[in-house]
Amino acid sequence: MNVAELLAIPASMFPEAEILWFEGEPRTYGSLLDGVARTAGALQALGVKPGDRVAVMQTNTPEVIETMLAVASIGAVFVPLNYRARREELVHMLNVAAPRLLLVGDRYVELATDLTRRPSGALEGRSRERADELHVDVPMVVAIESQVQDLPHLKVLASGAEPITPFDVAEDELAVLMFTSGTTANAKAVMLAHDHLVNFVFGTTEPADGSDRGSVLLAAPIYHIAGLSATLAASFAGRRIVVMRQFDAGEWLRLVASERISHAFLVPTMLKRLLDHPAFPETDLSSLQVLSYGAAPMPLSVIRRAIEAFPPTVQFINAFGQTETASTVTMLGPEDHRLEGTPEVAERKLRRLGSVGRPLPDIELRILGEDGKPLPTGQVGEIALRTSRTMHGYYGQAEATDRVLRGGWLQTGDLGWIDEEGYLFLTGRKSDLIIRGGENIAPEEVELVLESHPDIEEAAVVGLPDEEWGERVAAVVVLRNGSGVAAGALAEYCRERLASFKKPEVIHVVEALPRNSMGKVLRTDLRAALKDLGA
Repeated sequence: MNVAELLAIPASMFPEAEILWFEGEPRTYGSLLDGVARTAGALQALGVKPGDRVAVMQTNTPEVIETMLAVASIGAVFVPLNYRARREELVHMLNVAAPRLLLVGDRYVELATDLTRRPSGALEGRSRERADELHVDVPMVVAIESQVQDLPHLKVLASGAEPITPFDVAEDELAVLMFTSGTTANAKAVMLAHDHLVNFVFGTTEPADGSDRGSVLLAAPIYHIAGLSATLAASFAGRRIVVMRQFDAGEWLRLVASERISHAFLVPTMLKRLLDHPAFPETDLSSLQVLSYGAAPMPLSVIRRAIEAFPPTVQFINAFGQTETASTVTMLGPEDHRLEGTPEVAERKLRRLGSVGRPLPDIELRILGEDGKPLPTGQVGEIALRTSRTMHGYYGQAEATDRVLRGGWLQTGDLGWIDEEGYLFLTGRKSDLIIRGGENIAPEEVELVLESHPDIEEAAVVGLPDEEWGERVAAVVVLRNGSGVAAGALAEYCRERLASFKKPEVIHVVEALPRNSMGKVLRTDLRAALKDLGA
């Protein structure tokens, strides 16, 4: 089944139903489907063939959604680019994807045309090599927002194009190349096929039936699997999609109240900004039914604040997923967020707030030891997954693919353990593991202890080189407003709750942790900052 049919099927039954809302402009199923069909015709007229890659650099807009579905319609491959990426990162992504077309919004036109403009012949030697490194070979740049001189404009082309209905595609044909939101090395291009995305939607979503399914606020970028999968699922379910160009806490609150938003997804950084926003206490959030979160570890203090601050009718869901598995693999459901019951039950639920829940029905999950064999309950090891929606691999990177796909299992690089009732707890990335004197230390274990301190807002832990021990534990913390707790007191707090070798030997206070666009802590930046401080 073609991914584009996730829109075409409900649109054929409910063409007059509103499915999109963007900056005051509503769109019906029928209007969106017509836009997709004509955009598909325009892309074909520009020479796009099945299997070609079409890259898009633009914030969330209806044009991006139309393009995503139009690219799928003609059997081409959609490549959403991280518009926050640095020039060098964009060059890497474009060189890997080698798209036939690069579609750009207004704010990225200058960058895109410069990236694809070859340096002049006057340059020589190393200057020439450096210039070549910062440019890419893309056959055509196309504007998708305003009309720009010397660039074709997709909307103008689509207005006169012959509409195209979704092609029949093999289930294993590529639909999307999605770059991972890496925090260290260059992002890898995950190959997701039509069946990967369709299987996720079918397994988690009820099809549209004409009833009111509420409204979802799309704040996560479509270049992230959370934003892309949410868009596809809402289209198939008949849930109205209110599109935000980019997340802004004040605008998010305003839209929830004015558009009566029922469903939303947030990363932890977004949720904290909402709770801290001065308009939060006065905002009408009564329409909210489901608030999902994920993409990065959720500080316990933040989710506890949210549970207390949002209306009691809001159902919280922690959705842990990976790009490599086309979104969610485990879920911590609403019942697990209700901290009520007997003292023993409430204590167990509080502890499980630190987990990412249990696997979805189509997910097999194992914890593997260093020898690759499954570990028993309670032991920390690498998380391995098996599902029908596991990626085909990393585009153009066979060695990287072979490292993570083994015998039908995806070895995620995440460390974790499972409790006696099947709840998964994350303890960090395998590559972030700190080894001190031969002892393994998971950064997240130390971070959880630090974040349980009443004066700590959030914390990040890394290993620093040490001649005697190999590595020593270093922590960077953000204090709650008005707190003046001393580093020595924090170290003693950790010593009372952790094995002595896990206690941070270095603690620095900062105003904010460095994070990527989806809220993941940039540990490489932390190590560099600590080195600059002489730690």
